[in-house]
Amino acid sequence: MVGILDGLFAVCLYRASPRAIFQSIASGLLGPTPAYAGGWSTAALGLALHFLIATVATAVFVAASRLLPILLRRWILAGLAHGAGVHLFMNFVVVPLSSMRQGAFRPFYFAIGLIGHLFLVGLPIAYFARQATARDGQGA
Repeated sequence: MVGILDGLFAVCLYRASPRAIFQSIASGLLGPTPAYAGGWSTAALGLALHFLIATVATAVFVAASRLLPILLRRWILAGLAHGAGVHLFMNFVVVPLSSMRQGAFRPFYFAIGLIGHLFLVGLPIAYFARQATARDGQGA
């Protein structure tokens, strides 16, 4: 779910085709020239990487919530914090370490991306983690 929401958000925010968005993600691994020259195959790689990142972000929250059950009791606040953390980690750790072409820092896109991560990444992860825990009978 989070991968779909975040992917659609990126397409709308950057007003780009899904192919270009996912090739951009693949450029983090391949570099810009091979990623954009690769057509749909590199877009598919970028899509797979995007969902891998979303899965890891979810797994991190679930693991943390097992150690700190308050994250599920205060799931809204925890989800917002997790979304902010994911956004910051991606922008200041993952992207700088990747092969992706980095342009100038653009505060508008950073702020809008942060808002997107708060509500389309962090909150859904926390909500579904809470629901899954309640179904497992572990309570929140």
